[in-house]
Amino acid sequence: MNTRRKSRPRRIATFGLRTRLVLAFLLVAAVSAGTTAALTYREARSAVLVSAQDTAVVSFREQVETLAPSLPVDPVMLRELLFVLASKAKPHPWIVFAEYGSLRVSSSTRPTSSVITPELRRTTLTTSHGSFERVVKDGVPYLTIGVPVLTRTGGGGTVPTGLVMFAVMQMSEEQANVDALVTAARDGALPGLAIALVPALIAARSVLRPVRELRRAARSMGSGRLDARIKVSGSDELADLARTFNESAGQLEKSVDELQQAEARARRFASDVSHELRTPLAGMLAVTEVLDEDADGLDPDTAQAVRLISAETGKLAVLVEDLMEISRFDARAAELNTDEVDAAETIGRTLLHRRWDDRVRTELPDGIRARLDPRRFDVVVANLVGNALRHGSEPVTVRLSTRTAADGAGTLVLEVADSGPGIRPEVLPHIFDRFYKADAARTRSAGSGLGLAITQENVRLHGGTVRAGNGPDGGAVFTVEIPLDGSTGHERDNGMDGPRSDEAGQRAWAGDPSTDDPERAVG
Repeated sequence: MNTRRKSRPRRIATFGLRTRLVLAFLLVAAVSAGTTAALTYREARSAVLVSAQDTAVVSFREQVETLAPSLPVDPVMLRELLFVLASKAKPHPWIVFAEYGSLRVSSSTRPTSSVITPELRRTTLTTSHGSFERVVKDGVPYLTIGVPVLTRTGGGGTVPTGLVMFAVMQMSEEQANVDALVTAARDGALPGLAIALVPALIAARSVLRPVRELRRAARSMGSGRLDARIKVSGSDELADLARTFNESAGQLEKSVDELQQAEARARRFASDVSHELRTPLAGMLAVTEVLDEDADGLDPDTAQAVRLISAETGKLAVLVEDLMEISRFDARAAELNTDEVDAAETIGRTLLHRRWDDRVRTELPDGIRARLDPRRFDVVVANLVGNALRHGSEPVTVRLSTRTAADGAGTLVLEVADSGPGIRPEVLPHIFDRFYKADAARTRSAGSGLGLAITQENVRLHGGTVRAGNGPDGGAVFTVEIPLDGSTGHERDNGMDGPRSDEAGQRAWAGDPSTDDPERAVG
C-alpha cells in the first residue's frame, strides 16, 4: 500500500559563501566610508558656517556699538543709521532692522522681517551682549543677529536703552559649499566602494581556495578515493583545518584498508572452507543415501541414528552451498544467465518440484513474460514460499502481476503472503540480515539464516527490490519487483554461475524424508 509523503520545503541558499564574503567586505567598507564622510561633513559644515557666522556677529556688534544712536530716537535719523550699518556688512550684505517700543524701521522697504523669531527678540531684550540664530525659510538659510543698544551710566556701567538692532543675512553661499561637500563625499564614496570590490574578491578567493580544495577532497573520498589530500600552505586557521583533514583522511584510509583486508580474509576463509568441504560432503551424501536405502533392515535404534546422520549431512551440504553462494555475491562474481521465460510457468515448476502445489494457493495470470535467470528466480520463489510455510500459517498465497511506471517501463510484481501472525516490528529491519533468526529458540533449527539474504542478493542481481511487511488482515507479505525487460548490468551469456550446485540442490529437493522441510528453502 503506497502512501504519499508530504514534500518538505527545502531551504535554498540565496547567496554562496563567496557572495557573502564580498558583501560583508563591502558592507564594512561602506560603513567606514559613510562614517568618515559623515564626520568630515559635520566638521567641514561647522567650519564653513561658524566662520561666516562669527564674522557677521562680531562685525554687526562692533558697528552697533560704534554707531549707536542717541535717545530720544528720531525715525529719520535712525533709518539713515540703518543704511550706514547695512553698508558695512560682512561677509555678505545685511538687511538691518530696528525696533523700539512700537517703532519699526529697516534698511529695506519692509519695516519688519518674518525671519526674526519671537525667541530671538525675547533673548535680545533680556541680554546685554545680544544673540544670533540660524533660520531656514522657504529653503533659504538665514543668519539673524540681535544686538541691544546700550547707554553708559554715571558709575561706568551700561544699561539697555530698549532699542534693539537686528541684522538678517542670507547664507546661500555657505549652504552651496555644504552641498558641494555632500556631493563630493557621495561621489568619492561610490568609486571607493567599487575599488574596494577588488580586494574583496581577492580576499574571498584566498579564503575560499582551501574550502574548495576541501570540498573536492571530501567528494573524492566519498567516491572511494581515500588517498585524496589537501595542499597545506600557511599557518592560519584554514591551514590548521587542512592539516586536520589530511590527518583524519590518513587515519580513515588506514582503518578502511585494515577493514578491507579483514573482510577479504573472511570472504576467502568462508570460500576456501566451503570449497574444501564440498568433496568430503559429496562422499558423505553418497554414503548416507546407501544407508538410507538399507535403514529399514536395521534395528530401530541404528535406523534412527542413520536417518539422523543423513538429515544432518544434508543440512550441512545446503549450508556449505549457501556459504559459497554468499561468497560469490560478496566477491561480485555472481552473474545472470537470463532468458525470456513465462513467469507463471516458472513459478508453477518451482512449486511442483518442491511438492507444494497442493499447499499453496496461486494467482498466476498467463502471458506474463519477463527476462529472468530461471535458476536464480527459482531460488527466490522457493525461499519465500518455504519461509511462509515454515514460519507462517497456511494457506500461503502466491500472486503474480505487472505494473507500469510513469516512464512506461514494465515491472514484474511477485507477492508471497501467509496467514500467520505476521512479522514483529522489531524484526522487520533485520529480516534480510545474514544469519538472523527472529526466534532465539531457532538457533538450533534447520535453517542457516542465509535464505532471505540470498533471496535479496538474487533480486538485486536482477535489478529489482524485495521488501517485507504485514498484510492488512495479518500475515507476512513479501513483495518482489523486477524489471520485465531485465534491465540490469549483471547479465552474462556464459551461464557458468548458478544459485546452487545440482549436487546439493537436487539432494535438498529430491523429496527424501531428511529434507522434506520447508525451512530448507530459506537456508
